[in-house]
Formats: sequence, structure tokens, C-alpha cells
Amino acid sequence: MIAAFSATTDVALGIVVVVLLFGSGALALAETGLVRTSRVKARSLEADKHRGAKALVELVERPERFLNPLLLLILICQLISATLIGLLADQWLGAWGVVAATVFEVVVIFVFFEAVPKNWAVHHPERAALLSAPVVRWLIAFPPIRALATVLIGLADLVLGRRGEASHAALITESEILAMAEVAEGEDVIAPEERAFIHSVIEFGDTVVREVMVPRPDMKVLETTDTVSDGLLAALEAGYSRLPVCLDSIDDVVGIVYMKDLIRLEREGRGGEAIESHVRAVAFVPETKPVPDLLRQMQEKKVHQVIVVDEYGGTAGLVTLEDVLEELVGEIVDEFDIEEAAVETIDANTFEISGRMPIDEVDDLLDAEMPKGSWDTIGGLLLDEVGGVPEEGESAEVAGFRLTAQVVDGRRIERLRIERLVPLLAQEPEQEDGA
Repeated sequence: MIAAFSATTDVALGIVVVVLLFGSGALALAETGLVRTSRVKARSLEADKHRGAKALVELVERPERFLNPLLLLILICQLISATLIGLLADQWLGAWGVVAATVFEVVVIFVFFEAVPKNWAVHHPERAALLSAPVVRWLIAFPPIRALATVLIGLADLVLGRRGEASHAALITESEILAMAEVAEGEDVIAPEERAFIHSVIEFGDTVVREVMVPRPDMKVLETTDTVSDGLLAALEAGYSRLPVCLDSIDDVVGIVYMKDLIRLEREGRGGEAIESHVRAVAFVPETKPVPDLLRQMQEKKVHQVIVVDEYGGTAGLVTLEDVLEELVGEIVDEFDIEEAAVETIDANTFEISGRMPIDEVDDLLDAEMPKGSWDTIGGLLLDEVGGVPEEGESAEVAGFRLTAQVVDGRRIERLRIERLVPLLAQEPEQEDGA
């Protein structure tokens, strides 16, 4: 009778061990699949209406809610199963049974119920996450497990020094989005143009008006005493549809005159009238205003051109709607623009570039880290390094590069040459087999 009871007990314990082992394997698979699934991927699966995606989104939004319970359940399953295996082996084989049980636990449990499910989840993260998400959601909603999870999260936050939601860092950063775009292009998921546009959108949010404006020296302006005919001729020569109008100096802009108004007045025979009485209102913005805010302002007020002012109230430049849009879609060239290559590559170590090229674009071109300061352009950097307006041919060494002024117009560096001080080594041709 006792022997029969013992045999029944052993069978029951064996069944419990098998159930716990398969349970630990399933939970290990779920842990890896869920941890390797990002919020973006989960929402993409939900948008594609995959079964289990809704539960997956709920879980990955708060990974700390499922991670602690899963780790605890895996540990419980493995510890209990290991203990029961040791008891059964000792009962069946004596002292050698403990040794056999240890080998079994290390080899079988690790290989088949830890390594195999986790490796499968690594290679099939979406399937693993979608399969396990509904079950895991039910487990963490089970009252005893939910209470235990709350305690564990509190302890984890206490150890990590976190307090509440405000201390939780963002799960996805701008750099990660840019990296994902690079990977997606490399895997032919998106086109190079789409990757470039994603980069432009991210950078657009960090751009200020000063970086996109037409600088003060390049502004074409009219005076209030100019006639309609003079203004129309100036607009035609410049190829602009709108021109600022100044009272005494460029720092005293009183409005903007539209070319279509000038054409209408000229056809009415009023070309001799002063422009002063035909100007329209103009908007002023600080040079530190974020470009996204400026775009919204221009949309709301239905304006295509604004005047940029510095901290002292002087005119720093102007910005058109085209300048803002070019930050997103790239250079827009019309029939009046004079195209000049911003970059001319001489060789892998030498470039000729426009002095107006922004420092960030120079860094991207050269894979360098140029000094940052009050200047925005590479020409401004050279002016600061030289300590004044350089002569053509004058140079300075900056951040491992030699900057040489090539074309200087007045007090402005129009074009310069950049050379690496330590040239990149040319890639040696591969030797053929047997050479």
C-alpha cells in the first residue's frame, strides 16, 4: 500500500516537474520576445491587425509591469522543478542520483528550457511576442501576481532611485530614430530620399531662424522715396516677388511691397507715385525663434516673408516661406536662382565649399567636429580664427583641417578650400589569391 502510494506520488511529482519545465521555457520565450519588441514595432503590428497585437502594445508601453513578474515566475518554475528533480533522483538512485540530477538540470534545463526558447525568440521576436502577449497580460492581471508585481516595481524603483513616471526615461530618442532610418535604408525598407527626409524632419525641430535667413548684406531693399516704376524695375532685376521697404536705413523696415501691386499700378499709369503709400504690413521675428514655430506663424497669418531682428532691434535678415520649406525638402531652385555648387570635391582630402555653408553641414561632409561659437557658417569660423577679414589665400588650421580663403568679397568670405592635415590613406587594392 505504501509502495503504491509512493509510486503515485512520484508520478504526480514527475508530472509537476514536466509542467514547470515547459512553463519556464514558455515564460523564457515570452520574456525575450517582449523585451526585443519596441513600442514602434508593437504599434505597427497593431495597425496591421495581427492577433495579439493589442495586448502586445499594452505590455511594451510599460515593460516594468511584465518584466519583474516574468522573471519571478521563471525563477520559481526552475527552482521548484530543480528541487523536485533532486528529491526524485535521490529517492531512485541514492547519492549518485544527486549527481545525475545536477547534470540533468544543468544540461537539459538550460539547453531545452532556457537557451532553445530564448534563441528561437531572438530569431522570431514578432511571433514570440504576439503568441505570448495575451497570456502574459492575463498573468500580470491575476490579483496575487499583480500585487506581487507592484511590490517588486516599488523595490526596483527604490534601488534605482526612481520616483514615479516623471523619472522614467524616454524609450526612444532622436538618435535611435535616425539610426533606425539608416538601418531601414541599408535593408532596402525605405528609399534614400525617404531616409534623408526623416533626417530633415528631425533636424528641422532643432533649427532656429538665424540658420535659415537671408543675411542682412544679401537683402535687396527699396526706400520709401523710390517710385513705383523704380521698385518694379528693381524687383524684376532681382527676380523677387516681394521686397522690403525702408525709411532711412535697412534697420528701419516699414513694410513690404508686392510685385503684383507694382505691376497693377504701372498699368494704371501711376508709375511715378512713391512706393511709401503702397507698402503692406510686415511681420518681425527674433533670430532665435525656432523654425517650426515660424512656419506655424506664417501659416496662421498667411504671410510669405518676415523680417528677422537681432537682440538690439536691428535688421539681421529676412526669411521667406521658401527658405523654411527648403529645410525640409532640400534646395528649391527656380528660374531666377543662380546655381553654384555648394561643395566641389577635389579629392578625398580636399574640398572647395561656399563660405555660407552651416557648420553642421560641414561636420557631416567631413565627418569632423568643427568648433562651435557665435558663428553659424564655415566662413564665420575662418573669420574668427584669422581675427579679421583674411586676404585671398590666407589660411588657418582648425580641428585637423586647413581652411584657406579663396574668394573674399568685401568683408565676406564667399568661397574657401578645406584640406585635411592628415590625409586619408587610399584603400590598397586587394591582392589576388596566390600573389
